[in-house]
Amino acid sequence: MLRAGIVGLPNVGKSTLFNAVVANAKAEAANFPFCTIEPNVGVVAVPDERLNVLAKIASSAQTIPARVEFVDIAGLVKGASQGEGLGNQFLSHIREVDAIIHVVRCFENDDIIHVAGSVDPARDIEIINIELGLSDLSQIERRIDRTRKQARTSKDAQFEVSVLEKLAAALNEGKSVRQVSLNEEEAVIIKGLDLLTYKPIIYAANVSEDELATGNDFVEKVRQIAATENAQVVIVSAQVEAELVELPESDKADFLKSLGVEEGGLKSLIRATYTLLGLRTYFTNGPKETRAWTINAGMSAPQAAGVIHSDFERGFIRAETVAYKDLVTTGSMNAAKEKGLVRSEGKEYVVQEGDVMLFRFNV
Repeated sequence: MLRAGIVGLPNVGKSTLFNAVVANAKAEAANFPFCTIEPNVGVVAVPDERLNVLAKIASSAQTIPARVEFVDIAGLVKGASQGEGLGNQFLSHIREVDAIIHVVRCFENDDIIHVAGSVDPARDIEIINIELGLSDLSQIERRIDRTRKQARTSKDAQFEVSVLEKLAAALNEGKSVRQVSLNEEEAVIIKGLDLLTYKPIIYAANVSEDELATGNDFVEKVRQIAATENAQVVIVSAQVEAELVELPESDKADFLKSLGVEEGGLKSLIRATYTLLGLRTYFTNGPKETRAWTINAGMSAPQAAGVIHSDFERGFIRAETVAYKDLVTTGSMNAAKEKGLVRSEGKEYVVQEGDVMLFRFNV
C-alpha cells in the first residue's frame, strides 16, 4: 500500500487536511504547535469512477478500490534535525513513507497563529528542507565514517564512499538529494538509507476557499521553488475539505463547481502522488468482485499478477487482457471477445493503465 507522509510547519493546516481527506480519522487539529505528537494514520480509498462502471458490467457483488495510507506527521520547526520540538522523533516517521506531501500555508488569517509571525511560503519551505537536509547529511556522514574503513580493501566500499561524498557535497550546498543526478548503480547504493530529501515530494499549497480555483501569489512562489526540485504542486484548501466532509455525497460536486473546481484535494493529491511515483492501476472484474490494483509503471504481466498473490507470479501462464475503454464500449467481456479485443498476453507483456485482466496460472 502506498504510504504518503503529510509534513510542514506547525499550524499550516496539516491535521485539518488529514482529518478531511481521511473522513473518519480522529487526528486532533488545534491552533497551537505540536498538537500532533504520535503520527495519525488513515487509510483511504483511491477515488476511481471506473470501478463502478466495471462492476455494473460484470454485476459484481462488491467493489474494492486501491488504497492509500496517509500519515499525519507532527509539525517540524527550525532545529528539528538537532532534536528541537521532538524533531528527531518526527523525522524518523518521515523515513517510513514512500512520498512526502509538504503542506505550505498560502493564506492570510489573523485568527490562525503562524509560528514565524507571518506568511512566507519560501521561508517556510526552506526551514523544512534545511532540516530534512541536515538530517540526511548527518546520516550520510556517519555512513561515510563506517564505510571508509572497509574502503581500504574493498572497491565496492570505495565506490559507495564516492557516491556518499557526492551527496554530502550537494547537501552542504543546500541542495536536496533529489537534485543530484544518480545513475542506476548509484541509486542502488543509497536505497537502504531512506534519505528524506530523496523521497518524491508534492507541495500542497493550502489556500483559502475563495482562492482554490485561482491560486494566489503565494502559490506562484511555491511553484517556482518546486520547479527547481522537479517536484509537483497541488492547490488544496483544508477549509474546503473540512466543509466537504459535512456534505452529503450528492451535494459535493455542486459545491466544488460553485468554487470553480471539479475535484477535491483528495483526488488531486492521490493523482499527483501516482504520477510522481510512476504508479498505474489495473483491474480484475467478475461477478464476485471488481477490484483495482496498484502497480509500478513498466511491470510485466507476471509481476502484476504477483501483486495479487506470489503464487500467481510463480505459476503464471498467460493473462487475458482487455483495455478498459474497449470493455466499456462493447458492454461485456463476451462482446469484447467476439470483436477480438480480448488479448492473450504472455510473460513479456507490460501492463497498461486501465487494463482489465484475468490471470491463468499453475498452482
